[in-house]
Amino acid sequence: MTRSEPPDPAGQERPDQAPHETDTPDPPGIPGIPGIPGAPGAPGRPRPRQRRATDPWQLWIHRAEQIAVGRAEHMPIPAWMRTTPGERRWPVTLTVIVAIILQLLLPSHLTGPLPRALLPALEVGLLIGLTIANPVRIERRGKPVRVASIVLILLMTIANAASAVLLIHTILGGRPVTTAGPLLASGASIWVTNVIAFALWYWEFDRGGPVNRSLGIPQHPDLLFTQMAAPELSPPDWEPRFVDYFYLSFTNATAFSPTDVMPMARWAKLTMLVQSAVSLAVGVLVIARAVNILPI
Repeated sequence: MTRSEPPDPAGQERPDQAPHETDTPDPPGIPGIPGIPGAPGAPGRPRPRQRRATDPWQLWIHRAEQIAVGRAEHMPIPAWMRTTPGERRWPVTLTVIVAIILQLLLPSHLTGPLPRALLPALEVGLLIGLTIANPVRIERRGKPVRVASIVLILLMTIANAASAVLLIHTILGGRPVTTAGPLLASGASIWVTNVIAFALWYWEFDRGGPVNRSLGIPQHPDLLFTQMAAPELSPPDWEPRFVDYFYLSFTNATAFSPTDVMPMARWAKLTMLVQSAVSLAVGVLVIARAVNILPI
């Protein structure tokens, strides 16, 4: 006969039975690995529930948003991002007049086959029309006004480019040069006119032109000025004017690269490339030739 085991007393556990489980379930573990809660053979000791660690990246984003909101509440919108009065006309008009005078002062052999006063006369006519359209501030926009402005800059650029080519041809042997004074004067006149012409290109095309900039229509700048990158360090009424574009053109023509104004659009990068190449060619050739013919 098979010996039967006596029943266990109430409330006692048999040695071959698992200990009494608590009401708190074990946290999930990896099945099949002893010693880890939830795995076969692991002790059933309950563990306190752990809080999920905060993602440091999400915390950083939250703090950055709070800083941005607080800064926006105490900082007004910069002038270049909102509607402002139009730019004054007289700086542009005065600069164009200087360029026309410099073209008239060039020697006859640097003005090309066209009549000497033809292109300057066309430039004066366009300048008068643009001044009548916007006598005090540049606020009136329209296709005829914009086309006239672009044609004026284009005529000035073509005339100066022709003079630069003729000057380079003269330096390289097309015409004998015996004195350095006229050569340096002609080179300086062409170089300054080149700076003015490209300043007008930057001024006319950055964010759609001066009228669109005054209305705050474009959101993405083609040329990034220092005041745009650090608005907290500049007055709230600052916005780029013609003098800022003239400074950009001058520094690009002397350094042959961007200084503190960064080109963002591709057209701005290519325009600065062309200006640097023209300025480098004219400056190096004129100075080198003048040094060779100077009396020792």
